[in-house]
Amino acid sequence: MKAMVLHNPMAVDRRPLAPEAIDVPRPGPGEILVRVNMCGVCRTDLHVVEGELPVLRSPLIPGHQVAGTVAERGSAARRFTVGDRVGVAWLHDTCGACEFCLGDVDRENLCTAARFTGYSADGGYAEYATVPEAFAYRLPDGFSDQQAAPLLCAGIIGYRALRVSGIKVGQRLGLYGFGASAHIAIQVARHWGCEVYVFTRNEANRRLAAELGAAWTGGSNHPPPAKMHASLIFAPAGPLILDALDVLEKGGTVALAGIYMSTVPQMDYTRHLYDEKVLRSVANATRRDGEGLLAVAAEIPIRTETQVFPLYEANEALLALKTGGISGAAVLDCTEASGN
Repeated sequence: MKAMVLHNPMAVDRRPLAPEAIDVPRPGPGEILVRVNMCGVCRTDLHVVEGELPVLRSPLIPGHQVAGTVAERGSAARRFTVGDRVGVAWLHDTCGACEFCLGDVDRENLCTAARFTGYSADGGYAEYATVPEAFAYRLPDGFSDQQAAPLLCAGIIGYRALRVSGIKVGQRLGLYGFGASAHIAIQVARHWGCEVYVFTRNEANRRLAAELGAAWTGGSNHPPPAKMHASLIFAPAGPLILDALDVLEKGGTVALAGIYMSTVPQMDYTRHLYDEKVLRSVANATRRDGEGLLAVAAEIPIRTETQVFPLYEANEALLALKTGGISGAAVLDCTEASGN
């Protein structure tokens, strides 16, 4: 099969992903082999490829927003049949035995031995990928693979961030950064009856936010007309935390929805955190988050804005993501796997 393989992390403008022909992986017990049709391009992929996250596997096939079909079942795999449409997300599997797996189902994302698709296990920048069937998702009807791919991380992590923020009907929600996750989260928040304020420097993203129902758009240095009851930060820029806390209502929550963030500046306790404000991270997501997001996506239905690249242009897709050249989400067409 054709795959885009990472051997040594480096700046994406140096083209760290190499097209290679490798053997099709075989599904083990309880696993399925997925024919990858589309794979979303996530900012986490960029952090992996550029070495901002520790190297856990080399060589590595990145990609963790897989939409495709079941091509083969391993022994004891019975949940899906060959030909079923499935999705694969960031959480590849968990140990099932630690305190986080055995306790509240909403904490399996903190499993001490979890593996992650496209990071500690090979992912979807390829024609085929394997996944434990218990961690695959049945894709809802009404979404093409191109539309579904961004839901599988950008959508799921945004959904979890919304949940942990505690945002309620009629309240004001701030979104910092307006890329793949935020353009899905705004649709869920509007469906829940929230008023959404979008903070982004990019004019194209401001226009998209307005089209999707934002009550206000501006830069993080532009004071909004009211304070936020909760805010989600998707952009990996530490200084945004202080900006968000500055315009947060008393008792509100700022949820950090990225896996990586630049250094957070020193903050003033009285100015930024007093009045029972909450600052919290969002680490990965659970299968319950995935099922919940896919259900609400079908109910709304969510509209994903995508820009499609052939698989062999994965470096170019990541570079466009890094430089702000993507409005919505980038997706790799893994059925177009030729190229040099």
